Parts: sequence; structure tokens; C-alpha cells
Amino acid sequence: MGDRAIVVLDCGKTLAKLSLWRSDGSLIARETRPNARVDTGTYVALDSAGIEAWIAATLRGFASLAPIGAIIPVGHGAGAAIVRDGGLVCPPLDYEDAMPADLRRDYDGLRDPFEATGSPALPDGLNLGAQLYRLQALHPDLLEGGAQILPWAQYWAWLLCGVPASELSSLGCHTDLLRPGDASLSDLARRRGWADHIAPLAPAGAVLGTISPQWAERTGLAADVRVHCGLHDSNAALLAARAFPQIADHESTVLSTGTWFVAMRSPADGATVDISTLPEDRDCLVNVDVFGKAVPSARFMGGREIEILSGVDSRRVDIRPDQPALLAAVPDLVAAGAMVLPGFASGFGPFPHGRGRWIGMPTDPFARRAAVCLYAALVADVSLSLIGSRDRILIEGRFAEAEVFVRALATLRPDAEIFVCNAHNDVSFGALRLLLPELKPACRLTRVMPLDTDLLAYRARWLREAERMEQAA
Repeated sequence: MGDRAIVVLDCGKTLAKLSLWRSDGSLIARETRPNARVDTGTYVALDSAGIEAWIAATLRGFASLAPIGAIIPVGHGAGAAIVRDGGLVCPPLDYEDAMPADLRRDYDGLRDPFEATGSPALPDGLNLGAQLYRLQALHPDLLEGGAQILPWAQYWAWLLCGVPASELSSLGCHTDLLRPGDASLSDLARRRGWADHIAPLAPAGAVLGTISPQWAERTGLAADVRVHCGLHDSNAALLAARAFPQIADHESTVLSTGTWFVAMRSPADGATVDISTLPEDRDCLVNVDVFGKAVPSARFMGGREIEILSGVDSRRVDIRPDQPALLAAVPDLVAAGAMVLPGFASGFGPFPHGRGRWIGMPTDPFARRAAVCLYAALVADVSLSLIGSRDRILIEGRFAEAEVFVRALATLRPDAEIFVCNAHNDVSFGALRLLLPELKPACRLTRVMPLDTDLLAYRARWLREAERMEQAA
């Protein structure tokens, strides 16, 4: 395969992305597509058909840019497909579709304890087991006839090459299906019979096969293009971060920012993870990396909340021209005590029951957006503390360019080194590194400097108000 290019297929919740890379790590092309939500009449489904058609058309375009030798998929952690006889048994559930209360109540009574799986009880369909339970209630014959359960990333690998597989990082992200202590399937998965239908485990970087003749014809790709197993998107971001010497094998945390803000702490070599120390009810969990190592994690829906609070043009908190004005607004809004209290994505994050509101919402649009960035930093600070983050923190993803956010976090955590990188393909680069482990990042990490404004009193008041609202909910 030599110098042939590599395609990374990143099927996130909000966007599907395809990127084309040379074997030296340089980017040739990148395309994105907003994902739709499909109403099946019974539940809202992921847009598998729309994504598939877009992939085929985009790969045909990529084939004209460079000879392609491999494809590796990446997927968000709360999607799965059930396949039989070469096709989908039913449309894959969208995890944001509300689960009927009676089904959720019954399911919660069946789940394994948090100490066994590191998987908290999450709203809607964020626990993959809850999706399977709901689908079985709708379709009692769901798993008959040799049906197989594929995590979202591995569904796309199967679609391209026809070989079913599952993978540790995809099964080990709040699914209720894996025990991170020994990387075995959970008692719940065995009791419900799901374990017999979960596709065989394969390493994330393993070659499952070559693209099918149908896909070769559909895309114009060579018949010998390898299809790799693939991995969970936040774990791909973790792999990208580990390419930097400041992160590598050190005690460190990667804070990935997008629709979700996901903090993943890599303990130092030899350290053990005690799941019982993590607060299950504050959106903490244990992820499993591609090598089977337990990764204490915390999440909140930061990007979604920023969109809600900022309005339609949510990019304005992170685009470069606005940064000086946003930074300049911070001293006055802190002095005035203007702040946002959690939360605006009910059921998620370290304050899952809070009913978000403003205190002294500024009329100036720059001050208002600066306050939103301070809010994101305050929530991130709490989440990082809950998983014991220390020493080094790398902020990656879209909001790493929101200077008020990153500098506020550096101000709130003076004992940690906070870094950002100007790379825009962190998840894709992480997947690429899985195939080319010696690959070095094209950029260097930049140390984030704290704000000139002291935030200690501001944080103390925010915490008092946030905790009071949480307890009153």
C-alpha cells in the first residue's frame, strides 16, 4: 500500500466528516455534512441512508485526488446498528429521542451497578443498552436469524467491507455493555442475550477486509482498499493528544470540545482507577481506550449550551476577529457579577438538575458571549476536578480557539499547565495515528496564559448559586 492515501470517516452526532490524508500526515481534502434526524413514526433515527449516499459521492470525488489505500471509521459513542442478511434490521436510534418513561424505569432496574461498568444511568438513549432494550420492546424478533449488533463506527466498516466487528473503545463509552476492569461484556449484556449477538471484538486498527465490489464500483476506488475496524471519536482525540511529548505517557487530561465537552484523564503508567470514587450522578464515567486501559471521564453538553445561550451564530464565541473584544469585556462583566448558572441541557453534566438562568445578563453582545465562555470554563473546571485532573490539560476541538474560555480555565486551575493546539483535525489525526503510530503532529502545543482578571470570588459565588439551584431542583 506504500504511499497511498488514507481516508478517515468521522460520523459524529452533528456532522459527518470525510478527510483524505497523505501517508506523511498532510491533509489533502476534507468534506463535512450536517446530519439529519429521521422520524420513523415510532422513534427518531440516525440518518444512516443520507450519510451513506454522501459517503459514496464524496469518496468518488476523493478517488480523483489521490490513489487511496485504506479507510478507517470513527463514530460517536451512543450509536449502534443491528444488521442481518446484509442490511439493517431497523433504523439506528438517535440517542436524543426520549425513551418512554415506563421502558426507562424497567431498564434502570436491570442495569449493572456503576462500580462494575463505569457507566452511569444517562438520559434518553445515551446508554446503548437502553436503545437495545427499547428496540426489543418494539421488535421482539429483533435479534433472531443471526442478527448482529455493531457499534456506530464498526457499522460503517461493515457497510464498506461486509465484515462484522466490535471494538473496545466503542463498547466502553457509557454503553452499559462492557466491564472496564477486565474488558469483558457486562452481566446485563449476558443476561439479556445481547452478548451472543455483539459482533466479535477486533483491535481498532485491525484490517477487517477490503471494500466490497459494490462499493468499489460505487466510488471508483481500487478493489484492494483496506477497511479498518475503527474507534470511538473521543478516543481518537485522545490518540491525537498523545502524539505530543507534553501529553504522551504523562498524567494528563484531554478536554475535547464540540457538541459535547468530554474530559478524559489518562492516569500515569501503573496507576489504577477506582471506579467507586467517581460520582455517577454528575455525568462522570469510565471510558476504555483502544488499548483496553480505563480512562476516568466527565462530560457536559458544552457546545449545545453555548449554541442555546449565544443564539444562531454560535461561532462568534470562537472566531478569531471577535477574540479581542470578548477578552476586553471580561473585567466589567466580572465586576458586575453577570453570570450564567447551570444548566441548559437538562440531565447532563455536573449539575444535571439545574435550571439554567442568567444573573444580570449583559446587553452588550460581546459581554454576553464572554459570559457564556466563562460559564463553559466554570462547568469544565468542576468536571475536571470530579475526575481528579491535574498536571497537564490539553483543550482540543472547536472551542480551543475561544480565548475567554481557555484563558478562564487556566485562571481557574493555576496548578495545571493548560495547552491548546491550532490543529483542526484532532479526531481525524488520532485515527490516522492509529495506522501510522510514528506520525508527528504538524503543530506544537501552546501554553495558555491566565486572564488578567481574578476569578476566585466570581467562581465562589457561581458555585454557591449553582449548588443551591441543584439542591432545590
